[in-house]
Amino acid sequence: MGDRPSARRILGLALPALGVLAAEPLYLLFDIAVVGHLTALALAGLAVGGLILAQASTQLTFLSYGTTARAARLHGAGDERGAVAEGVQATWLAAGIGVAIVAVVQVVARPVTTVIAGGDDIAEAALSWLRVAVFGAPLILIAMAGNGWMRGVQNTLRPLRLVLAGLALSAILCPMLVHGLAGAPRLELVGSAVANLAGQLVTAVCFVVALARSGAPLRPQPSVMRAQLVLGRDLILRSLAFQACFLSAAAVASRFGAAAVAAHQVVLQLWNLVALTLDSLAIAAQTLVGAALGAGRVSGARGLSRRLTGWSTVFASLLAVVFALGHSVIPGLFTSDVAVQDQIAVAWWFFVAIMPVAGVVFALDGVLLGAGDAAFLRNATLGCAAVGFLPLIWLSLVFDWGLAGIWTGLTVFMVLRMLAVVWRTSSGRWAVGGADIQLRTGGDRPSAAGAETGSRSDDDQVGR
Repeated sequence: MGDRPSARRILGLALPALGVLAAEPLYLLFDIAVVGHLTALALAGLAVGGLILAQASTQLTFLSYGTTARAARLHGAGDERGAVAEGVQATWLAAGIGVAIVAVVQVVARPVTTVIAGGDDIAEAALSWLRVAVFGAPLILIAMAGNGWMRGVQNTLRPLRLVLAGLALSAILCPMLVHGLAGAPRLELVGSAVANLAGQLVTAVCFVVALARSGAPLRPQPSVMRAQLVLGRDLILRSLAFQACFLSAAAVASRFGAAAVAAHQVVLQLWNLVALTLDSLAIAAQTLVGAALGAGRVSGARGLSRRLTGWSTVFASLLAVVFALGHSVIPGLFTSDVAVQDQIAVAWWFFVAIMPVAGVVFALDGVLLGAGDAAFLRNATLGCAAVGFLPLIWLSLVFDWGLAGIWTGLTVFMVLRMLAVVWRTSSGRWAVGGADIQLRTGGDRPSAAGAETGSRSDDDQVGR
């Protein structure tokens, strides 16, 4: 791989990654539509049960993003076997953590669903779905690990095929088992959980088979798993910061009335769509930068960071233009309620304005993740949330600023993150060549065994 991969190469990594990122949300919409033809109670049960399962599993994205960073380094250094071995260890972690999630959720499922649902009927419906669906937790995490190591070896098309194979099976089984079609038993809400589980099993088995056929050693290696958990700790804390911010935003928006919270939800889902799109380029940045550093091409990694950030910023700016031009049309696709549309208009221009900023932030997040600089990203995210987003959210409630205050908070949060990641990448401290990432706490840059680092001061030496 050269220092300047072609546009075709970058898109060849980004587009299948986007497919994987988008496939699950699209299937969830289909699942909601199928269950929605039962009763409102069943739909409410699915919402509560799905929320609990998502909170139990989505905090563990280090199994994909962290594995990509480590595998990409080894891939760039020419150690394909070692890169795949990172996937083996991540898969062991996924299986172990997943089994623990199953055990814990089965124990706490009833009190947790009761607290969240706020009503016995909804809680019972959620409980019936969750007790079956939670057995998919290890399978979901194994798929995350599989996506991680395959991205690391610059194969994003194969995971797309494996994920789509599982979702296709779920999509076929879901209406059959929920509504009893084609001679299948009518399981109603539980049928949705069984269909999900079947598809997740297919995808997980496919990823495990791919590992078994790779020739990499399959035995557990505790030292590698410990290193992955260090990276995971930083990414989990970063994820929790995001959760605290967006849950707080939803809670405060709800205090301003139904129209405000509905408008916030519409704009936030559009924001999530934009984030999903930009994240595909961030994955390409992570994969390519990690490989360049693994090969010792530090200057090439720096060049890639600038090029991919430019791509992401231009693309995000184009999206901003599209949404700006559609400001009078797009909200009407989601609601005909005039009060909700008026509230959407309050948040809309904040949403448009932060897109170019997000283009920079997401790309450089990918660059720094590819470099293994997760400790810095953890500290930056926690700091920006504590200084920018969270205070403005709660001040919006105190001073009755409404959605304008909430979305000002998100804007400040994104601008602060942009300043942080631009400063970090400009410093060059992340760009350390070599195959092995050794992370230190406190936001220090990663070091690498056998690194080709160029000149640096004594204070930057490993172990200082």
